[in-house]
Amino acid sequence: MSANSRKKVQNVVSNSGKNDGKASSTALEARFAQAQSGLNPRRQRLVRAIIDSAEETCFLSSRELAKRYRVDATTILRATQVLGYQSYADFSADLRQHFVARITPYTALKAATREKRSVADHVDHALEKALDNINTLKSDLDRQRIIELAKLIKRSRRVLVVGLDFAASLSYYLAYGLSALGFDAEAPIGSTGTLQHKVEVLTPKDVLVAISFGQCLRDTVEAVLQARKQGVPTFGITDSDTTPIARYCDSHVVASVVSPSFLNSYVAPTGAINAIHVACSHIDPKRALTRLRPTDREYALGSRWYREPKGSNGDLL
Repeated sequence: MSANSRKKVQNVVSNSGKNDGKASSTALEARFAQAQSGLNPRRQRLVRAIIDSAEETCFLSSRELAKRYRVDATTILRATQVLGYQSYADFSADLRQHFVARITPYTALKAATREKRSVADHVDHALEKALDNINTLKSDLDRQRIIELAKLIKRSRRVLVVGLDFAASLSYYLAYGLSALGFDAEAPIGSTGTLQHKVEVLTPKDVLVAISFGQCLRDTVEAVLQARKQGVPTFGITDSDTTPIARYCDSHVVASVVSPSFLNSYVAPTGAINAIHVACSHIDPKRALTRLRPTDREYALGSRWYREPKGSNGDLL
C-alpha cells in the first residue's frame, strides 16, 4: 500500500472518531470503506461477512476462510489485496485487531464455546495466543520509543499513569516499579472526578502515561486530551496504531491483547511495562542503585517475609 493510501486510511479512522456516541472505525473498516469501489458486489458481500463474523474468522487461515465461505483461496487473497494488504498475514492481523476492538466478554466466550475443543485444549489455545502476543512484542517493539520514554520520565517532575477498569492492574504495576526507582509516579484510583483533578494539576514538567486498548475507555482518552491542552507530554500503551490512545498521545507502543478468553490477555502489555522499568533503571543506573541500596538489607533480613515459628516443622496442626 502506498504512503498516500495509508494516509487516507488514517484520515478515515481519525475522522470517524469525531462522531459522538459512535465507535471509531478500525483500520480494517477504514480500508474496506476506501476500497469498496474496487470490489465487485460479490466480493463486497464476502468481505463484509468476514468482518461481521470476526469472532469466528480472525483465527482462520486463508484456506480455512475460503472453505467457510465456499470460495477458493485465491478469491480470498485477491480481496485482501484490493483492500491494500500485501499479504494475508497483514489482513489477518487487522482482522484480529478489529475483533478485539468490537469484542465483548459475551461474544468472546460465545465464539469459544462453538469450537470443538476440550477444556485442556482451550487452556492450551489461550497460552498459545499469549505466547504469540509476547513474541510479536519482542519482534516489533520500538526500543527507541521505550528509551525516549525513560529519558522523559527521568527529567519529569511527576508521572501520572492512567489505566482504568481491567487496565488498572497494569497502571499500578508501572507506577509501583517507577516509584521503587525513586520517581514520583502515581496510578490514581476512584471516580472520574478524582482522575480529572489529578490531570488538571499536571504541568509541562510532568508526563502522563495512558493505558487502554480496543475502542479505549472514554475517561482514559479524555485524560490524554486534557493533558495535551495543558502542554503535558503524553505516552500511550495500546494494541494498535489506530486506537484513540495511539492517535492522541505524543508517542506510543503497541502490545497485542488478542485472546480467545472473555478477557484481554495482558501478557504483552506487562512485557512492555517491564521493558519500561528496565530502561528507566539503566538510563541512570547510579540513581537506581542508590535508591535500591537501602532495601537490600530489608530484602535479606526484613520482617516483611513470612517465617515459620521456631520449633515448627511446617505442619498446620
